[in-house]
Amino acid sequence: MQHTMFAIRMSSALAIAALLAACSGSGPSGKVTPSGVASDTQMHLTQSAIGSGVLQFVYVTNLEDNNISAYAVDATNGALAPVTGSPFAAGRTPGSVAVDPTGRFAYVANDGNLSGTGNVSAYTIDASNGALTSVAGSPFASGRGSVGVAIKGKHAYVSNYADNNVSAYTINATSGALTPVASSPFAAGTNPQDVAVDPKGKFAYVPNSNDNTVSAYKINTSTGALTPVAGSPFATGTDPYGVAVDPKGRFAYVTNVESNTVSVYTIDATSGALAPVAGSPFAAGTNPYHLAVNPNGTFAYVANFGSANVSAYTIDATSGALTPVAGSPFSAGTDPAGVAVDPRGKYAYVTNFEDNTVSVYTIKASSGALTPVKGSPFAAGRHPFGITTCRSDRLATTCKPR
Repeated sequence: MQHTMFAIRMSSALAIAALLAACSGSGPSGKVTPSGVASDTQMHLTQSAIGSGVLQFVYVTNLEDNNISAYAVDATNGALAPVTGSPFAAGRTPGSVAVDPTGRFAYVANDGNLSGTGNVSAYTIDASNGALTSVAGSPFASGRGSVGVAIKGKHAYVSNYADNNVSAYTINATSGALTPVASSPFAAGTNPQDVAVDPKGKFAYVPNSNDNTVSAYKINTSTGALTPVAGSPFATGTDPYGVAVDPKGRFAYVTNVESNTVSVYTIDATSGALAPVAGSPFAAGTNPYHLAVNPNGTFAYVANFGSANVSAYTIDATSGALTPVAGSPFSAGTDPAGVAVDPRGKYAYVTNFEDNTVSVYTIKASSGALTPVKGSPFAAGRHPFGITTCRSDRLATTCKPR
């Protein structure tokens, strides 16, 4: 079936709003904050996070509300509490969210509901409390249906679903403002979705949902320009959607929504070309969307939109092959879409699109198994989708994604 479930969801979000009830919760007092956490609980969690000397934050895009929920993470148990000022305004139908490597800025791809020109919202991050402030000039123009965003070094990349291309930008190191690189946008396949950049900033990868391919590019590290890798695009399963690269840049992972699988590739360190690993593709749940690899590159997690769960895998350090973790898949909310792992590899976070919540799990260090934290799931806005994390210490001026 040559379509993307994400495009269907995005284009019909307003039409189905009346049919979906926003989820809310209450604490002991019964008083509910805008994010559904009781105010006394929020104060306790925020103080716990700050008191630990380590500050960790989670950012979630809410498609229907056109904003971003920001949370402080309790350092002792992983629970979430809204930061002051959350949610923060974004553009129309915000999809993916990413934090730049310096930890000073956050970027959100707004797809414009696929009917108009998309753009990118840019924010400075207050490392002391996680609050977001719009960068001067934000939002910055992109293509139609901007859905994926990836940041590496001084460059940002945004996939434009409806224009079949990728926008590339230079990031102003002082302000966070975006300037298109020369010759941007760069051609992709039909209906590009997610985008990922390898850890060294040498290569970029973009799944094309209606081509059943993944485009691979070599990045000019000086200018940010993209050049197709020899042999690109590379075959995937049916309706590829999410993409991730392991922390050492050796393997690439692509979810296939209609095939219910994950394609795994080795990355040629010189050319960036992809080659399927033995056993690929590997079985996932129903309609796998986004995926994440933990900071050590030992575990991978996939949000299965159609089966309301998360597939967890161990990663073979030599081959990149995936083996299901004992107990996998693990239950999530309804229509899980986004997934992220915190910079310490201690917690996993999953957005539940139809429940309007975020599920939080502890990750067992020895096995990768997931256990819900107390209080999970936590309320978000309407139709939460993209998710990312960052971490700083109490005296830091930046919030690093790794």
